[in-house]
Amino acid sequence: MHCCLSVLLLGLWLAPPLSGEPLRLYSQEYPPVNFSVAGEPAGMAVEVVRELARRSGQPISLEVVPWARAYREARTRPNAGVFVAMRTAEREPLFQWVGPITVNSTGFYGLNDFTPRIDTLEDARHHGQIAIPREWYSHQLLLAEGFTNLHPVPGPDMVVQMLKHRRVKLMVMDNLGLPAYLARGGLRDDEVKLLFSFLRSYSYIAFSPETDPSVVARWQEELDGMKRDGSFATIHHKWLPGAEMPGLRAPP
Repeated sequence: MHCCLSVLLLGLWLAPPLSGEPLRLYSQEYPPVNFSVAGEPAGMAVEVVRELARRSGQPISLEVVPWARAYREARTRPNAGVFVAMRTAEREPLFQWVGPITVNSTGFYGLNDFTPRIDTLEDARHHGQIAIPREWYSHQLLLAEGFTNLHPVPGPDMVVQMLKHRRVKLMVMDNLGLPAYLARGGLRDDEVKLLFSFLRSYSYIAFSPETDPSVVARWQEELDGMKRDGSFATIHHKWLPGAEMPGLRAPP
């Protein structure tokens, strides 16, 4: 019996620590949630991720890259993840999820002189091309809804430019990124109006299927701890004052 106990304790002592292999984490330019300043990652989610790494004792590397690359790396590379990513039914089996990090509302926006009403998704099909960031969750959703008038472009900055120069009448954007992208594109908030909100969603850290599940579980535990002790709320309010803050778990 003492021999078995000794073997068990030795096995536990030799078990690899959680902080073994660094996690490769990718994000994109999505201010103020995650973005880069002079080549260094910054933003609300970046602060949360760094604190999760500190609490879990997990070494990480952070890189801000185009969304398509971030998504691909997080799907295929062991010990890798992308943040923030919207958790949708289509993506659910592709990743392991830690969150929620933000609550987002996505809709159709137009310039203030856009006069037709848009009250449904069907209405939006009849106003020419719609600028939308390529391969974003909203793009995938509208494709699944059978939209044929989408004009996907590499990112939100180009979406805003297309609307500003009236190459399209509508663009798809979410409420958290909208102010920063309008400012970067030379549009004031009062020059653009929300016409119809069609999606409420929650963002997460999405880890590859090959990432150690115990690491993912530990990160979720630490995130829940941040929400309970108030540190998550402090970071959220710093970057997203007035925005809705997610609870411990998103509604199904």
